Amino acid sequence: MAIEDPKRGVLYLCPTPIGNLKDITERTLEVLKSVDLIAAEDTRNTINLLNHFNIRVPMISYHEYNRYDRADELIKKMESGMDIACVTDAGTPGISDPGEILVKKAAESGIKVVSLPGATAFVTALTVSALPTGRFVFEGFLPKEKKERRYIIDRMVNETATMILYEAPHHLKATLSDLKEALGDGRKIAACRELTKIHEEILRMTIGELAAYYEEREPRGEYVLVIEGRAREEIEREKKKAFEQLSIAEHVQMHMEAGMDKKTAMKRAAEERGVPKRVIYKALIDS
Repeated sequence: MAIEDPKRGVLYLCPTPIGNLKDITERTLEVLKSVDLIAAEDTRNTINLLNHFNIRVPMISYHEYNRYDRADELIKKMESGMDIACVTDAGTPGISDPGEILVKKAAESGIKVVSLPGATAFVTALTVSALPTGRFVFEGFLPKEKKERRYIIDRMVNETATMILYEAPHHLKATLSDLKEALGDGRKIAACRELTKIHEEILRMTIGELAAYYEEREPRGEYVLVIEGRAREEIEREKKKAFEQLSIAEHVQMHMEAGMDKKTAMKRAAEERGVPKRVIYKALIDS
């Protein structure tokens, strides 16, 4: 990455409300009024926000379909000294949107990047989910391509941290079906719909219950899905059960073939089987 050059312009990442316009910060408004240009994911959407706060700054589109060429254009403008604000349709730029590319290119070009605090849908959903918040994994939108989608969902099966997804209403039922098939009926889930808006709704159920709920209803609005991670104790029980299908000699040999010395392999086998090391030693002597 290049060293930041103070003579160049600054890229500001400006969070916009995810629903309630009162959630915009004073600092964000100050920056939007002071920059030379605003790069917006959807200019038609952003103009309503700017008009509401009486902001009269030139605007240019920066979205999924022009993110590379337009990013290069914006970098040149900042290299010439222009300050630019990047905004998404809602929330913090760079989270599941093209802002990520612009930040990468700005950093590579030595342009200062300033990210302002503000609204972020997945954090809002996590805090109201009633699920553990100490560790979480944000997956954004699941891939549309089947192979990639299956890879992500399969990886989620044994994830112990709380997991967070974004989902559009017309894909929700299919996503719940995929989650139910992979993670089972009983995993807890919170479906957070239309956050901060008039019709905000938080549904805390199991995956099976939520899938059944939407079999009888049509999903409406944008969703954040917060999903319970798998219990570590359950994973350990499954591992122990699998190892018990091996003889102790086979278990130790498996680790030795993976590169461990015999002493370390015996210790690992004892840990995995939940028995004292002397049990492993005696079994090997007797075999």
